[in-house]
Amino acid sequence: MSVTLSESALADNIQALDRRSRLRASIAGSAGNLIEWYDFYAYAYTALYFAAYFFPSGDRTAQLINVAAIYAAGFLVRPIGAWYFGRFADRRGRRAALVTSVLLMGGGSLLIALLPGYTTIGVAAPVLLLIARLMQGFSSGGQYGAAASYLSEVAEPGRRGFFASFQFVTLIGGQLSALLVLGLLQWLLGEEALRAWGWRIPFAIGAAAAASILLFKNHMHETVSGGARGAGSLRALARHPRAMLTVMTLSAAGALALYSFTTYMQKYLVNTAGLAGTAASSVMIVATLGFMLLQPVIGALSDRIGRRTCLLLFTGGMALAAPPLYSALASASSVYEAFALVACALFIMSFYTSVSGLFKAELFPTEVRALGVGLGHAIASALFGGTAEFIALQLKQAGVEWVFGWYIAAVCAAAFAVSLTMREPSASVHMADQ
Repeated sequence: MSVTLSESALADNIQALDRRSRLRASIAGSAGNLIEWYDFYAYAYTALYFAAYFFPSGDRTAQLINVAAIYAAGFLVRPIGAWYFGRFADRRGRRAALVTSVLLMGGGSLLIALLPGYTTIGVAAPVLLLIARLMQGFSSGGQYGAAASYLSEVAEPGRRGFFASFQFVTLIGGQLSALLVLGLLQWLLGEEALRAWGWRIPFAIGAAAAASILLFKNHMHETVSGGARGAGSLRALARHPRAMLTVMTLSAAGALALYSFTTYMQKYLVNTAGLAGTAASSVMIVATLGFMLLQPVIGALSDRIGRRTCLLLFTGGMALAAPPLYSALASASSVYEAFALVACALFIMSFYTSVSGLFKAELFPTEVRALGVGLGHAIASALFGGTAEFIALQLKQAGVEWVFGWYIAAVCAAAFAVSLTMREPSASVHMADQ
């Protein structure tokens, strides 16, 4: 690969960083990720409270299906965001792409916080909600590839699994923050106030947090200068078909399992298992906290056993466990039983999430890394992650909800086959050199 002098100088600067500087850079680079995903998940976790606000009164499951359809639409636009921001990050640098995508996410949250409801402006309410979600989907499509590339490039060789795991630490941290804000509001306001107006508060917090990304900008060390011939182009990406297939297949399994056992799980515990909303939130808060703390542990383990081994444990484990877990959760009789089952699923999930961005980044050279990681992940996430909740609710309405667990298992089994054939990335070289 030909590089410019400025790119070589940047690579030298990154290699010269000490461990403390790399850790600070990783935290700064992850801060935007936390804010971004807090905003994104705030929608999923407050849907139970605002579903009736944006759609005509009717069956609760039907309202949730409408909200889930808009949630899925946010995923469908993610490949466009991944292409735009991936190209931007490969040509102009990771830092600028990260900051811009977070600010756009905050704009979508602000719009949702201010929107009037269906009884006030009629069909314009769900249309504007859709526009806000499309803004957020476009933004999140760009954040993933840029963050994965940046964290893998700034990490210390030989400990890249540990450093890069902070991408999912902060992603889950954003998810957990959304859950904690909702739990606090449930305790302070109660169900009636939350349905009336309290659901707006998480979105207002998210908009304000997005603006704070400007405070972290100067703490990030830029890892690429861009400008390499063909950087960020689809033509250059087309030279890596095997890497794209690997990323898309494993992202499909990861996204489907992740959203099924996190964002949708809160609704499943309420709508199917019959737990109270506050009980379901408590289960998910504690389980998600444990999930977050597992990420650097499994990430560090991946530096010893390899990314491929971790992916085989995830895909194989989830293919076997998803059907019985979903079946048992449907009849969970207590919060303790529900917690144990969700925690089991998230433990298996950790073998994917801790290395998710990293193994994808390790498959691509520098000039198309952000584009390849972001676009491959976004397409698969749109098709499988973004539709997970919608498919699950449709199966419930059709009276065959048990099929959903087998659907997860089938996708993960296909990903297991791909994991068997993938090459083990090198963990000992500087990513800026690749």
